[in-house]
Amino acid sequence: MTTAPPEQAEAESQGLLLQLLDPANRADPYPLAAQFRDRGAMLLPEMHLAVFSSYRDCDEILRHPSSSSDRMKSTAAQEQVKAQIEELTKDGAPPPEQVPPGFLFLDPPDHTRLRKLAGKAFAPKVVNALRPDITALVDGLLDRIAEKGSFDVVEDFAYPLPVAVICRLLGVPLDDEPQFSHASGLLAQALDPFVMFTGSASDGLQERLDAGAWLRGYLHGLIERRRSRPGDDLMSGLIAVEESGDQLTEEEIVSTCVLLLVAGHETTVNLIGNAILAMLRQSSQWSALGADANRASAVIEESLRYDPPVQMLVRIALSDMLIGDAIVPEGDVIMLLLAAAHRDAAEFDRPDVFDPDREVFRHLGLGRGAHYCLGAPLARLEAGVALSALTARFPNARLGSEPLYKPNVTLRGLSALTVEV
Repeated sequence: MTTAPPEQAEAESQGLLLQLLDPANRADPYPLAAQFRDRGAMLLPEMHLAVFSSYRDCDEILRHPSSSSDRMKSTAAQEQVKAQIEELTKDGAPPPEQVPPGFLFLDPPDHTRLRKLAGKAFAPKVVNALRPDITALVDGLLDRIAEKGSFDVVEDFAYPLPVAVICRLLGVPLDDEPQFSHASGLLAQALDPFVMFTGSASDGLQERLDAGAWLRGYLHGLIERRRSRPGDDLMSGLIAVEESGDQLTEEEIVSTCVLLLVAGHETTVNLIGNAILAMLRQSSQWSALGADANRASAVIEESLRYDPPVQMLVRIALSDMLIGDAIVPEGDVIMLLLAAAHRDAAEFDRPDVFDPDREVFRHLGLGRGAHYCLGAPLARLEAGVALSALTARFPNARLGSEPLYKPNVTLRGLSALTVEV
């Protein structure tokens, strides 16, 4: 803990938090993450916020029984929602529609019920059955790349694969993909903690609300089509559960599908892109995977540690929590900086080195406990097939440009990167 006077310490902490939002730090957030680690646990009582950046603290909080994922149980979130509604309605506009959150932001028993239903789409048997289709999709993408002689990591490879797979799982027509992918990209920005850090929303709040309303309307329409013509997709399965009398509403179906669409787009795209960049910057790793596809699993786990697609997580203290020597009051927001925790020298040897040959992978990139990533098996399968095939097909690939990054803080990933093959 810092020994500076409380007022000075809080001002310095707020300054660091604002730097997290600065796009200039997006390309390499890890020096800033190190500053958070050096300060230790940060308590900001005026903001009802606590920030943790060591691996052990973050791990403990994710496992803690008083750690909630329901943001509406936080004092700050309630104040933020009130402020956002006032901002949106000050010119006479109607208040935004209140919709149920996805199960990522729920606690048991609601979380348990919805996750169990959605989990049927990610059962090992279902995921493994997708391997031939994923392999065929990857081969088609690589054929087009070979014809061009170069490719953009995101547009030509990391993005099209997860999109096609999540469309199939949810029963979304692939022809509609450009519309809902734009909406899901905007919704991913809503995970960034602008209001929490600055007291006001970032630019584009109304655009994100409009995107969310459009996407929910689109999914309501798709539900109606699936009621009359059910398929073997997840949405049809959720409708069947609803109609069989389980406690599942149409709004819950829509919220679940929104969550899976956003997660299916952003996180797997970022994982594949970050792994490609890490290996190209360390060409021996590119060659090693190209020669041995069995290394894919290690490359994926190290990518999740070294450059995690999810850079931070949020939890709420359901009661006063003692984490290390820091007391987090009930109702305060707890921010976990995974980008810092994954480079913690107290936990990892040579933490700033990309090394898939580590003996133990203890990253938090897929969460912990009840909220462990539901789609982890699918993400690992997609990334494994994609990365092993790419490196084997193009053993002499090299960087053709410097990476560009999306503005997102929480779900950080590439927006563009040219590779010559």
